[in-house]
Amino acid sequence: MARSPLPLTLTLDDAAATPLHAQLREGLRAAILDRLLPRGARLPASRVLAADLGCARGTVVLALEQLTAEGYLTARPGSATRVAATLPDDAFPAPGPIRRPGTDPVPNLSRRGTRLVSAPARRYMAGPSVPDAFALGRPAQDAFPFEVWGRLLQAEWRHGPPERPDPRGSPALRAAVAAYLAQARGVACEPDDVIVTAGIRQSLRLLAELLLDPGETALVEEPGFPGIAQALASAGLRPVPVPVGPGGLSVSPTAAPVPGARLAVVTPAHHYPLGHAMSLENRLDLLAWAEAVSGWIVEDDYDGAYRYAGRPLAPLRALDRGGRVIYVGSFSKLLLPALGLSYLVLPRGLVAPVNQALAETGPAPPGIGQWALARFIEDGHLAGHLRRTRRLYGLRQEALIEAARRHAGDVAAIAPMEGGMHVIARPGPAWSPTLADAAAAAALARAGISAVALSAYHAGPAEPGLLLGYAAVPERAIEPAVRRMAEVLRAAPDPRPDGHGRGAVSARSRPSP
Repeated sequence: MARSPLPLTLTLDDAAATPLHAQLREGLRAAILDRLLPRGARLPASRVLAADLGCARGTVVLALEQLTAEGYLTARPGSATRVAATLPDDAFPAPGPIRRPGTDPVPNLSRRGTRLVSAPARRYMAGPSVPDAFALGRPAQDAFPFEVWGRLLQAEWRHGPPERPDPRGSPALRAAVAAYLAQARGVACEPDDVIVTAGIRQSLRLLAELLLDPGETALVEEPGFPGIAQALASAGLRPVPVPVGPGGLSVSPTAAPVPGARLAVVTPAHHYPLGHAMSLENRLDLLAWAEAVSGWIVEDDYDGAYRYAGRPLAPLRALDRGGRVIYVGSFSKLLLPALGLSYLVLPRGLVAPVNQALAETGPAPPGIGQWALARFIEDGHLAGHLRRTRRLYGLRQEALIEAARRHAGDVAAIAPMEGGMHVIARPGPAWSPTLADAAAAAALARAGISAVALSAYHAGPAEPGLLLGYAAVPERAIEPAVRRMAEVLRAAPDPRPDGHGRGAVSARSRPSP
């Protein structure tokens, strides 16, 4: 690699996993911090530097723009790019010796904080020995168009962030989401109805604080995703679980009433985790309930786009005539978990109050990636990706069920689901009657297989089983993973002396052979 006119030598490795612009950015940052590039030093023009390094000018421009945004460089129109006179690191004192007092004062946590730190900690295991088998909520990375996404991100970096980020999210992304939902999900909305958020929990906290007072009641599904109840509780609400049957959550006139409830969080298209679709009767009853109590329904359509028997089911929002349904969607499960972007579709009556609340609290979702995602949707890449992965996930579910039938039928019974990205493995005749599903999941984790106990989603009496995600598992890896799972389940001992406890298979709960 040729030497640069700068007082340092930079080399870029085309074969490295790190992108060239990141290599250049880190090389320049290190040179600035090591004083090889003094403050105020003038950098060559981007074309000159690109020619000297043997790379594209866009690579240099991207690296320089990032360093400028971080405060290491300064650039003015018509003037050369220079090293900043005051570096970002100047704001931090030089590190000194670490002081470790003998006794630190015990912090006085709030009641909310005490509940948070008292919750059972999640255990993050080492990566599974079989690729992504069977992690939940993980889309197929091998099917994602990374090349297209990379070009869009580069274009976004060149375009630069807006001077005043909109706390509701990028206007371009909100417009793209509104157009996509109208065409693909039958949700009629305007861009002003769409709010970009950082996830379902942040969305629920915002809505709970805006719509209900502390101590009020919210209905949640039983079983259901524990994060929903946790988010509502952290906002001061009292989540009350409502049993879910084959037709979904029911608030029919014959069901036991929950006095004071004015909010319900549901997954009508594909209940999590059991996979039921909410019946039309239960949908209409739920809408009538919201009207009667002047309440609100949060519809979490986390994977409604994935349905393998016929067209995806219409959202509950499409039946709403009273403006009581708040529709929630996520791009993390459809595209990339690292995106961290979700969205709300508000009834018209909530648009102004939510906008005012966001103006007070400030933007929450990450700004980088929103413009690229808008272009990804507008250019048809999202629709094409969903078509491809819908077919792919259907095939992977079939492969998992067939492999389980051949290799694990004695310990795990898996029925097909009409949609979604996971299945449930229920205890088979060779599953030890004293083996709790939580203990089974722990044994699988030690063997490099990811599974989640179904009992973890129950607030009351546990229904045993294991949730297995298949979307991210390549077809060639499914069969060896199932064989390994079966071996572990057949040999797994129950760690408790009495063999009883949450999620254990009893004579009543164990399925008949």
